[in-house]
Amino acid sequence: MSRVTADPITSVLDLSPHPEGGAFRQTWAAAETVTLPDGRVRPTATLIYFRLLAGESSAWHRVSSDEIWLAHTGVVSLQLGGSGSAPEEGPTLLVGVDVVAGQVPQAVVPAGVWQRTVPSAEDALVSCVVSPGFDFDDFELAE
Repeated sequence: MSRVTADPITSVLDLSPHPEGGAFRQTWAAAETVTLPDGRVRPTATLIYFRLLAGESSAWHRVSSDEIWLAHTGVVSLQLGGSGSAPEEGPTLLVGVDVVAGQVPQAVVPAGVWQRTVPSAEDALVSCVVSPGFDFDDFELAE
């Protein structure tokens, strides 16, 4: 049994492995839709749980919509990598609930900005809201 499938929070929330790393499950998609300039239709927003266990990280990736990270437990080290053709080392935000220690309970990653998580010493659970709504057709992993 892997660490992810043995994790009780991952099990209770019925999370599945995410292609970028960690585990996730979409929990909501807005009923209202928006038509993007290229004609594709998306929900106005979507919401997921995202779980990272201590020592795990996610790969550099970007989406074509704004993404809001919301902390629940633990802390996620979220690194931004600019909006160029490839990610570059950039600022790291600590997404967590201990605001006195400098963590932020909410973080916004603008559309098209590279992002990744770097390993943390503790397990974390966050939610991510994407607007317009997430679709894997709008998801890009770095080479």
